[in-house]
Amino acid sequence: MFHKEGYKIILIAVVLLLVSILAIDTFIEIGWLRKIISIVFIGLFILILQFFRNPKRVTELNENNIISPVDGKVVVIEEVYEPEFFKDKRLQVSIFMSPLNVHVTRYPISGKVVLSKYHPGKYLVAWHPKASEENERTTIVIENKTIGKVLYRQIAGALARRIVNYATVGEIVEQGTDAGFIKFGSRVDLFLPLDAKINVELNQKVKGGQQIVASL
Repeated sequence: MFHKEGYKIILIAVVLLLVSILAIDTFIEIGWLRKIISIVFIGLFILILQFFRNPKRVTELNENNIISPVDGKVVVIEEVYEPEFFKDKRLQVSIFMSPLNVHVTRYPISGKVVLSKYHPGKYLVAWHPKASEENERTTIVIENKTIGKVLYRQIAGALARRIVNYATVGEIVEQGTDAGFIKFGSRVDLFLPLDAKINVELNQKVKGGQQIVASL
């Protein structure tokens, strides 16, 4: 199953693959060279399919839990000052996604969207310390009665050139459902209440829509 954000790119990739194979068969007479070039093009096509895959995830809804919005590796767990919305200290958990990870973004909690803002910016590597402040990004805040407000930020990486965000202010969203997509390498930052109990560790691999990142 593929994410809808990839349909156009996958269709273009199919056409380019067919044209490339036809051109290879027509213009390259050396058998071993024809095979190698064909394998390279097929490999690239498979990578595109893998990138836009959208595996079905079953989320156990729980108002006390904050789940991972994406697949990837935990690269930051620390107390920081969040200047954009909260303007106070929060627990930050950052998850880095390589181009091989699923790049679907899912809502970390159920509740009401109180902020959904897009910021144009640079394309520093996603793990760069300034990426969360200078890169193309979106900031989304969701509020519910149990946890309060949780902020998550989709951050473009060096390869990413488009962030898709489905959250709209005033919308009631359900934990684990499709919240958007980031095309190619990227990162998501979560900003949580200081009294949240963190359930993940640095360098741990997490699965979006299922892994419990923190609880209250």
